[in-house]
Amino acid sequence: MSDGPSTTTQLPAQSAPVDPAATEAAGGRAATPGSAGRLSWWHGDGGEGARRNLALIGVLVVLFVIGAATRSDLYSNPDWVWANMLIILKLASVAGVVTVGMTFVIIGGGIDLSVGAIVALAGVWSTTVATQSFGAGGMIFTAIVVGLAVGLVNGTLIAYGRLVPFIATLAMLVAARGLAAEISDKQTQISQNTTINGIASTNLLGIPLLVYILAAVVAAGWVLLNRTTFGRRTVAVGGNPEAARLAGIDVKRHTLMLYGLSGLCCGIAAIMLTAQATSAQAGMANLYELDAIAAVIIGGTLLSGGRGTIIGSLLGVIIFATITNLFAINGLSVEAQNMVKGGIIVAAVLIQQVQFGTLSQFFRRNRLTTG
Repeated sequence: MSDGPSTTTQLPAQSAPVDPAATEAAGGRAATPGSAGRLSWWHGDGGEGARRNLALIGVLVVLFVIGAATRSDLYSNPDWVWANMLIILKLASVAGVVTVGMTFVIIGGGIDLSVGAIVALAGVWSTTVATQSFGAGGMIFTAIVVGLAVGLVNGTLIAYGRLVPFIATLAMLVAARGLAAEISDKQTQISQNTTINGIASTNLLGIPLLVYILAAVVAAGWVLLNRTTFGRRTVAVGGNPEAARLAGIDVKRHTLMLYGLSGLCCGIAAIMLTAQATSAQAGMANLYELDAIAAVIIGGTLLSGGRGTIIGSLLGVIIFATITNLFAINGLSVEAQNMVKGGIIVAAVLIQQVQFGTLSQFFRRNRLTTG
């Protein structure tokens, strides 16, 4: 046994393990912690919305290329291209405002089939002779209040009456259309207010006022969904209502507020559509509910709730407006346009089913609700 001083052998410091996937993505070099974090975000759930939005922008580019190939005589003129882009945005403005409200409802785990009827009822009520006598302010106030009130009725029936959203809003669709027809006596009501009518014809810096209204609603919706407690609660309620309730969220009150928000958006859209047509009737905004739901699904919002983006829904609306415009400039029938839209909706739902199991979650929730 040696009495000499003991020595301690020290192993050389080892470097942190390198993720092969990150190394390959970085072109064969070991990725730094910052770049690895960005890569993991992009490929993970956090970047899913960005990837889908990028794909939707790619779809718009493809539609532009198709338009340029089929009508090169028009697309060769830059002035016409710019004017046509503004037409598409103007075409998407009313449906886009409705879609913002629909996005919140679907993220919250619901559905609203009555949005088109609410737009019609708000438009008809705001263009009665009595309402128009109060001027533009009275017409705008009436449309917004009617839309909000009908939305709150939907929310009350669903949240507190425990009706299935599909049934409650389907009944409201019929009732609101009937009430609009009763108020208008099945006649078209002309808007005599130049201020309201001017909303559709006014341009600011060369861009229609309707586009600015759409941008303002989208911006407000984005902030509400992504930067407020209301938005986080919406995602929580749509993802798992029972867990949200146990976490202290008043699920019933929040559901009521979601449908009220949808009705509020319908009231705004009613003024915009009335301005475009300079009139209102019980049949206006026909099938807007299908357009809004389709745009929300195309934009990546899960049909079962709990996930979705405002920007994705906006891109979905613009895609459908672009398809409509593309068919119009090529002289194709509305029937063919509807078939293409239907195919796009089916494809989007199938993609969701493969990626997230949306259909199984949707049916499971329905069993829990009706059980």
